[in-house]
Amino acid sequence: MPNKQTSKLAQGAMMIALFTVLLALAFYVPLVGSIASIFVALPIMLYSAKYDLSASIVVGIAGCILALLIGGVLAVPFALLYIALGIVMGYGIQQKKSKEMLFLSSSVAVLITSAVQYWASIQLFEIDFIQDSLKLVKESYTESVALAKEMTGQEIFTTEQLNLIFDTLEMAVPACITIAVFSITFIIMVVNLPILQRLHVEVPKFAPFRHMRLPKSILWYYLVILVVNFVASPEVGDTLYMITLNISMILWILLVLQGVSFVHFFVNAKGLPKALAWFATVLAVPLYSFYVLLGIVDLGFNIRGLVEPKQTKE
Repeated sequence: MPNKQTSKLAQGAMMIALFTVLLALAFYVPLVGSIASIFVALPIMLYSAKYDLSASIVVGIAGCILALLIGGVLAVPFALLYIALGIVMGYGIQQKKSKEMLFLSSSVAVLITSAVQYWASIQLFEIDFIQDSLKLVKESYTESVALAKEMTGQEIFTTEQLNLIFDTLEMAVPACITIAVFSITFIIMVVNLPILQRLHVEVPKFAPFRHMRLPKSILWYYLVILVVNFVASPEVGDTLYMITLNISMILWILLVLQGVSFVHFFVNAKGLPKALAWFATVLAVPLYSFYVLLGIVDLGFNIRGLVEPKQTKE
């Protein structure tokens, strides 16, 4: 028992030190920091996968204190995001959760942590970094449009059009943040889980991407949003417009992913070169409307059975 406790303390101290070094690199070194930021949560993740939740929380608190010492108050929010991600993902691994559950729980944990930090920054420091960032972007873009008008003599956007663009962008902030958090969490998970596996931690695996099937309820949500937009016709600035816009953006992303998954399924079923599937994945950006439609058809009808009636080969 004493040896086990000593090992827990020693590994905890080691993980805290490694976390602090990676956080300092991510916080202070521009180019290297971009790469280091992907691995900052790894020490907390590794410790949480091996030891109990209370010990992981203690390690997380120690990591926050060191972050405050090396980076000041500004470093603490970043540290909290990585610590929340590391603890939730590591604990999920320890509890033998599926990879999908790890992804969802970790993403939600980061979202909640971000929301609490945003609320605290407004209430305690009267700093609204989202509005400040949007204001800065708007001023910069307005100056660029004015400069282009002076050089070409043509007006790219009128003042009304420019205001409409930024009003819509402001309304879409919740969806943009949600998509960004889920994307970053996915990248961190995909990169770090193989490292944990090499460190003798048993990690779950995703099913092949071509087998991804979203719940059919996604179609009903999409139909409801279409009906609301058609019947109510909410105007920019309305609360209903903000709700439908944000939900629509998230549903579009999900349906595009479903469409891309079907393309991968089709390529595998027909024995076509895998490069073709990845080329089609790249085309999902400019042809997203087609992939949304493809995702709807894939969810609503069993077209995979028409492509390959028998079981798909692995």
